[in-house]
Amino acid sequence: MVVAAPATGHGKTTVATGLMAALTRAGHVVSGHKVGPDYIDPGYHALACGRPGRNLDPHLVGEALVVPLLLHGARGADAAVVEGVMGLFDGRIRDRGFSSTAHVAQLTASPVVLVVDISRASRTIGAVVHGLACWDPRVRVAGVILNQAGSPRHAREVADAIDLPVLGILGRDPALTVPSRHLGLVPAAERDEAAHALDKLADRIVEQVDVDAVLALAATAPDLDAEPWDPRAAMRAAGSSTSSTTERPVVAMAGGRAFTFRYAETEELLRAAGCAVVGFDPMVDPRLPDGTAGIYLGGGFPEVHAHGLTDNVMLRRELAAALAGGVPTVAECAGLLYLCTALDSSPMVGAIAAEAAMTERLTLRYPTMTATTDNLLTRAGETVTGHEFHRTQVVPASNGHAAWTVDGDAVGFASETLHASYLHTHWAGHPQLARRFAEAVRARG
Repeated sequence: MVVAAPATGHGKTTVATGLMAALTRAGHVVSGHKVGPDYIDPGYHALACGRPGRNLDPHLVGEALVVPLLLHGARGADAAVVEGVMGLFDGRIRDRGFSSTAHVAQLTASPVVLVVDISRASRTIGAVVHGLACWDPRVRVAGVILNQAGSPRHAREVADAIDLPVLGILGRDPALTVPSRHLGLVPAAERDEAAHALDKLADRIVEQVDVDAVLALAATAPDLDAEPWDPRAAMRAAGSSTSSTTERPVVAMAGGRAFTFRYAETEELLRAAGCAVVGFDPMVDPRLPDGTAGIYLGGGFPEVHAHGLTDNVMLRRELAAALAGGVPTVAECAGLLYLCTALDSSPMVGAIAAEAAMTERLTLRYPTMTATTDNLLTRAGETVTGHEFHRTQVVPASNGHAAWTVDGDAVGFASETLHASYLHTHWAGHPQLARRFAEAVRARG
């Protein structure tokens, strides 16, 4: 089932994550998914379900892979809960709702439950729900959960105006609000109290939502005629020639509080290509994992943890030496900032001759990028879909060997052993990137 809303801020994450937690605690195996490129919500989904949270994004992976990726993530699960993004029909700009929640619900033939904040209206909510339910006959809006009810009388007034089943009514409770900052919710990995807060949320969902009715609604979703995505098959299709030896070169993958953003499929593809993926925390680990032959620095919030990253001088020096020595390295967004000489005057690794700083300007785009040169990941002229979301700026934006051109601008840094830029990519949609990186790692190892 898909959990959607009329707009951002109605409580989709609260309800979707609460449902995942409540169903899991009731003994069901639940798979959590997120429409769009967001990394933060899947972190809460993983905490609720005890298995990786995953993304479903037609822009990043193509329409044909949405169902196979859903089936892959939900393998062995009793139910899959898909949290939407923004408003139900909001998608890629100028593309009539492409990659919207409705688009994913249509592709996966999933019933939709609307979460609606009713704090500022009563009977008008009925008109809003009716409009969303009738807007596109290919999307089946099957139920509603009312959020932020002011009183039982208020809730009854709203429920009486809605023709669809009202599956639950949540009152106002500031204790259930997830803290936010400059780019949205604070990731679960940065909140020591996240598990406790999730227990409280699950209890509240059980008390105020008809969870059995929600589960019965999910059971009305038809069977999907597709094979689950398989990282080994994806690597074979991409031309991967995994070594026949048992040796698996190590890819050091950044984690911890500063590096919480990466897609689960990235690690699965690297393992399928013959690499061993070993995590490390750039804030606390004094050195790279033994045998490191490749480095993957994903997204996160280094700007929040800049002092901690700076204080780990031993690791910064080892990383600088590794990159200078040609260890294949991929860095996306946070990874780019970490490799710069400084971030808001805090010394970083210094492998890229550029400085990063926080700004007031939010950069948010959902582009198709073009590779400018043959490099570690791409070939000149190759196009790849991605997304970009940050409030920092790197100066210079490139050094003459750009990773991409986006909207006519050269951005990022690339060479035979390095690919670093703000752009996030989903390698399930572009497995050739994983193959090239793995081949470089194997050659190094």
